[in-house]
Amino acid sequence: MGTYIAIAVVAVVLVYVLAVYNGLVNQRNRVKEAFATMDVYMKKRWDLIPNIVESVKGYAKHEKETLEGIVNLRNTAYDKMSQDDKIASENQIEGALSKLMALAESYPDLKASQNFMQLSSELSKVEEDIANSRKYYNAVVRNYNNAVQMVPSSIVASIFGFKEMAMFETADRENVKVQF
Repeated sequence: MGTYIAIAVVAVVLVYVLAVYNGLVNQRNRVKEAFATMDVYMKKRWDLIPNIVESVKGYAKHEKETLEGIVNLRNTAYDKMSQDDKIASENQIEGALSKLMALAESYPDLKASQNFMQLSSELSKVEEDIANSRKYYNAVVRNYNNAVQMVPSSIVASIFGFKEMAMFETADRENVKVQF
């Protein structure tokens, strides 16, 4: 009789471990999916940058340093970046694009340019998509990290090597000041 009880306890523990393991795999895959979704929008913005810079170049020739800074940020091969590199690059590009858009405010002819208006509108839409996907990504990462850190699932997570994942946080930035 004692043997049956021991077998039943082992079976229950085994089923529990398998259920927790599968739940952790599911949550880890949701984190990967959430990042992939956000990555699509970041890549779309990445591809918009040269067009925006070119449209600004004609109007703001003496703003060479700002434009070159954005181009240099953009020159990295996006597809070859790691997830951490993409997040770091994202923060730098976000700041650089803020400077660029503030710069555009100083050029009424540029603001009135149909090409710039279209690119600016498209960029605004992509920025909104990135912000929404960042919120979703961080929520999914929070749920995953909770499962990895909370007892008893943390025991299963440590046994099978599940590690905490980083949230997508924006870098602290100062307000953009454009001076001539």
